Amino acid sequence: MQKTERTRILGTANMYRVLVKKDLAPQIKLVKVYAPDIAEKAQPGQFVIIRKDEKGERIPLTLADWEKEKGTITLIFQEVGVSTRKLGTLEVGQTILNVVGPLGNPSDIKHHGTLAIACGGFAIAAAYPIAKAFKHSGNKVISILGARTENLLILENEMRDVSDELYISTDDGSKGYKGFVRDLLKALIEKGQSFDIVYAIGPPIMMKTVCEVTRPYGIKTIVSLNPIMVDGMGMCGACRVSVGGETKFACVDGPEFDGHMVDFDVLIKRLRIYFPEERKADELYQKLGKSRHGQA
Repeated sequence: MQKTERTRILGTANMYRVLVKKDLAPQIKLVKVYAPDIAEKAQPGQFVIIRKDEKGERIPLTLADWEKEKGTITLIFQEVGVSTRKLGTLEVGQTILNVVGPLGNPSDIKHHGTLAIACGGFAIAAAYPIAKAFKHSGNKVISILGARTENLLILENEMRDVSDELYISTDDGSKGYKGFVRDLLKALIEKGQSFDIVYAIGPPIMMKTVCEVTRPYGIKTIVSLNPIMVDGMGMCGACRVSVGGETKFACVDGPEFDGHMVDFDVLIKRLRIYFPEERKADELYQKLGKSRHGQA
């Protein structure tokens, strides 16, 4: 075997190795993965598509952070189905089979003035590098973080470090404002806070309602879409979305779009297509897992 070929194989053996693993909240995990080629080129707003093993499905995960010098990327995900539960079983030292990226168009980072970053759930991880980049570009960043309850809130300190002002809303009022992100954003606007642009990142229904708040005020609102994806290169068509009455592919045309142009009803409907199958697969996976450990 030639030396160059041997070096390539040995290098590949260390690729996509989990270097750090943390539990951020119930069912929300952070993994730092060795992926130098991706870390070298990553920009805010981009994502990767991962496949945990040979039988795993391809799922998109937004890049939460990266370190070019160390060759690492940080991924944060919520265990909501078989693929993310399998990913959550990985321990430090183990590897992910495939990590493809960085994919998608990076955020258009420039000086706007004052902007709001409205984000909810584990999507706060996707908002973090965007907020950091806008802060470094001289913008006044006002961040609004949302969660169902206090113990599901993540990256509060990290977001505070890159924000001029930070507000928190929880559905049950266990921390900060009682209500939704959209309610807190509307309250700030009604109190006279002006925004040159709003970024909304989170569940589709959250982004839709944020856009409904900003539309009457004519505030430009950018959303980051995360529909079903397979190849991440615009060939499979799985990630198609309707924007301004035209079909766009989130993986190559996005993932960021003018929120006032997105047909969220179509997006939400498409995201629900495989819910019955996903639920059955998840129930079976958890049942088999408990059986292996003598719990069923």
